[in-house]
Parts: sequence; C-alpha cells; structure tokens
Amino acid sequence: MNPVYRQARFISSAPDITLLPQDKVREIAFAGRSNAGKSSALNAITDQKQLARVSNTPGRTQMINLFELPDGQRLIDLPGYGYAKVPDAIKRHWQTHLQRYFVEREQLAGLILIMDIRHPLQDLDWQMIKWCAAEDVPLHILLTKADKLTYNVGKTTLLQVQRAIEDANIVATLQLFSATAKNGVDDVHEVLDAWFTGQRLV
Repeated sequence: MNPVYRQARFISSAPDITLLPQDKVREIAFAGRSNAGKSSALNAITDQKQLARVSNTPGRTQMINLFELPDGQRLIDLPGYGYAKVPDAIKRHWQTHLQRYFVEREQLAGLILIMDIRHPLQDLDWQMIKWCAAEDVPLHILLTKADKLTYNVGKTTLLQVQRAIEDANIVATLQLFSATAKNGVDDVHEVLDAWFTGQRLV
C-alpha cells in the first residue's frame, strides 16, 4: 500500500463546483450510484475507517467532499446518484453540477467509477461513462463488493462489463474490488499514482 494515501485528510465540502478551489492541483474524483460502496472504497483505499462517512442510507453524500494528500493533490468524493427517495430538486441539482464538473473542471485527472458488481452498468452509470468519453477524462471502473460473489462469477461479470464498454467504443480500465476483504487496493493505488503524475494507462 502506498503510504501517501493513508495521509489523506478531509479539508472541505462544496454544494457545487463554483465553490471548489481554483488552483492548478490535480484531483481524482470518485463517483457511483448510491449504496454502491463508494465511501467504503475510499476508506479502504486510504486505509482509514472513517475518512468518508459510510451510511446505510443511500443518498447520504449530498455535497462534493474534498480530501487532500500530503503533496496538495486531492481525492474528490462526488455525490451519489440514482437514489429514488432523494427529492427531485436535489436530483436535478446534482445532475447539473456533475455534468459541469466533467466539462469545466480542468483539475480533473481521472474518474474512479464505483459499481456494485451485482448491478453493473445501470443507466446513470452509462451517463457517467459517456461524460468521461466525451470530455476525454481517464476512467477506471471498480466492480465493488466482489466478495459477495464467487471468484468465477466475479471474473465472468468483469469480462462482461469489459466487453460492453469495448462494444460502446469507450476506453476504460476496470477491476474487481472488495473494501471488506481489501482486495484490489494496490491496483487502485497504481491507477492513482499514474494519473497524479500525468500518465494515462490506456
């Protein structure tokens, strides 16, 4: 495990992109459907139990949360999407600002997209994937909760998702991940390390 990620610390929250820092620091965003395991993934990746708040209530993350690394670069926790009980006005607000984040945020060095391996490639996941493709944002997909499936079933699902992405002519990398078992953490660190230094994996 790269020890730098253990030193990530929460610095601020913002309700929309206009209040994010206006600097030249690279940031890597994490996005995913509500309850896909985004907060748990962030905590596993940073080896911290409560860096990102984990809740059994989907839709809990309603702000853009910023976590700073020792060198000043940032991990960005974007609001979860797709939860039916969130008021329509908030859904519209998130939708607008998520899209603006992809289009306007020059500091964005890549997106880690979180998908529950048991329910991958939902409509809103595809929207995030297509935004990345349209704006040429590097994309890495984590198929989380892989410990809920047998290895063979998980591997088959991984290949199916990979094929669907390729059939859509979209370039992305992807992997199995389990926050509970800490499986796949080192692979994510390799992606983050590359993106933070300006490298592209594919």
